[in-house]
Amino acid sequence: MTHLDALNARQLEAALHTEGPLLIIAGAGAGKTKTITSRIIHLIVEKGVPPRQILAVTFTNKAADEMRERVRSLVPAGRSLPLIATFHAFGVRVLREFHKEAGLPRAFSIWDRDDSARAIKRAQDGLDDESMTPRQILSAISHAKSRSLSPEEYEESARSARAKSITRIWRVYESSLASEGALDFDDILLRTHSLLRAQAAVREKLQKRFSHITIDEYQDTNAVQYEIISFLSGEKKNVCVVGDGDQNIYSWRGADLEYLLDFERAYPGTKIVTLEQNYRSTRTILSAANGIIEKNVRRKPKNLFTENETGEAIEMYGARNEMDEAWFVATTIQTLIGSGVRANKIAVLYRENFQSRVLEEALLHFGIPYRVLGTKFFERKEVKDVLSYVRAARNPLSRLDIARAAGAPPRGIGKVTLEKMFSGAALSGAAAKKVAHFRESLSKISSAIDTFPASEAVRAAIEISGIERMYPQGEASPSGEAGERLENIRELVNLATRYDYEQPPQGIEKLLEEAALQSDQDELPAADSQEADAVSLMTVHASKGLEFDAIFVTGLEQGLFPSLREGAPSSDAVRDPEEERRLFYVALTRARKRLFLSYADERMRYGTREHTIPSEFLSDLDPRLVRHANPGSDYGENIIT
Repeated sequence: MTHLDALNARQLEAALHTEGPLLIIAGAGAGKTKTITSRIIHLIVEKGVPPRQILAVTFTNKAADEMRERVRSLVPAGRSLPLIATFHAFGVRVLREFHKEAGLPRAFSIWDRDDSARAIKRAQDGLDDESMTPRQILSAISHAKSRSLSPEEYEESARSARAKSITRIWRVYESSLASEGALDFDDILLRTHSLLRAQAAVREKLQKRFSHITIDEYQDTNAVQYEIISFLSGEKKNVCVVGDGDQNIYSWRGADLEYLLDFERAYPGTKIVTLEQNYRSTRTILSAANGIIEKNVRRKPKNLFTENETGEAIEMYGARNEMDEAWFVATTIQTLIGSGVRANKIAVLYRENFQSRVLEEALLHFGIPYRVLGTKFFERKEVKDVLSYVRAARNPLSRLDIARAAGAPPRGIGKVTLEKMFSGAALSGAAAKKVAHFRESLSKISSAIDTFPASEAVRAAIEISGIERMYPQGEASPSGEAGERLENIRELVNLATRYDYEQPPQGIEKLLEEAALQSDQDELPAADSQEADAVSLMTVHASKGLEFDAIFVTGLEQGLFPSLREGAPSSDAVRDPEEERRLFYVALTRARKRLFLSYADERMRYGTREHTIPSEFLSDLDPRLVRHANPGSDYGENIIT
């Protein structure tokens, strides 16, 4: 059993338990992915479970890809792979297979957050309601959908003027989704849940198909996901859930820690295994993290330990202002790189996105390469233009995609002509010709999608649409913004080759699914890629599941980290102090070897310079683990202001 030889006693105990409910409490860096994959291989090789009967679900594409590759490397040659996917990817798969039962077209579109925000804005304009931003409204709707609420139930539960306004806009928004044959990000799970609840035949078919189910990051489960798991597990309840309540940081998305804390009550006879040996961090970092999290009350007790070296002290820096702090971060990174630490092994974390600007200025000043997680490839204009043609060709109901495609490149099809197109009204001679030519282009792209492998279909869409001609190119390599856009379009073709093995049009469906369900972490390049050697800047939330040799946690001031307000932009609720502490714990446990913490005496926020006090978390650290950095005489003075 070579695949089990590398496991410690607790990991082995979890991997060998294959029948009945299993709860694995996996601390940060405790080897949970190795444990899960070893258990899956054990099911296939020793227990004889067909791979097609195994379902493994996690929360990010990156985690799913990592798990899939580990299983692929261990599964015997000639054997198929289990289904390993994110919750949303699994939902899309189910809804496409059972689209008739779900009342959906098979080629339904998936709106990303930008698509949804634009639809919300149109609804606001139609109702003359500008009381909130589209993002605030969308956040409130998303939170309600995660609790499986309808617009009517949401309005009834809140009863405030804001809730009534959101409900009015929500109803118009839902009408837009239905008329365009589209689902938004939250609908994928909501419609999957509704399908499993209402269609006994579908539910029973999936229960028979998947005899063993594994759910990773269970602490992040919301009400809809929890019930989907319950539907799928059926009477056998061969469900293994893996999670860490100390890393529950998404309550503002509907994640409910109680599902982890109460798992053994919901699934009687549960075996519980706790993984406490950490393989990631130094003893110093781990001691600090344990000291922080043990103050929380709502948790399953555990105490991480490691056989790693003691490591260096945690370095703390008290800055005069945000510029001084950024200068400290940049100069320290410069020193680390000079000592041999690769830039891609360093990350700078912050509580709010606005903090990144001055950090970027400091890194630019020193010529330190960096990337900011959050600017996604699939959200770039030129990429979305190509995808709009592909989606419009697949789904003729998608007004949003048709309108975008009609303007890229410009075809002289304006709003009036578009409205006539959508309503079926008669068009004048010139407009009729333009529309006919546009529709002919979509028809050709549709034919290519149904005929060619995914990459060839995307290449055909680029050529037929004329998008490539929008960006000038000569004999020399393209440069500047136009050249970058052209390279992004070509990169889309490269990405599509991943799905060339699928029969048309399934390859394109999977590409569109990847585009719609991409997360921030998916933007991190492979370690051996040309653009990999850069410092990563990201929010603490985005860092979950990642690890780096050196971590900088910035902005550790009361009111900023911990934050005082709920994470959802539309909420006025006070933030859960235990969740803020869990978020700090997540930040600390991303670090392997070096950890730097910083705060500022004053910081510019919302155009006003505010005096601050250090975060309460800093006083909770054992002073024996901390070394205070000496401030430089000119920190912050030389940064561009």
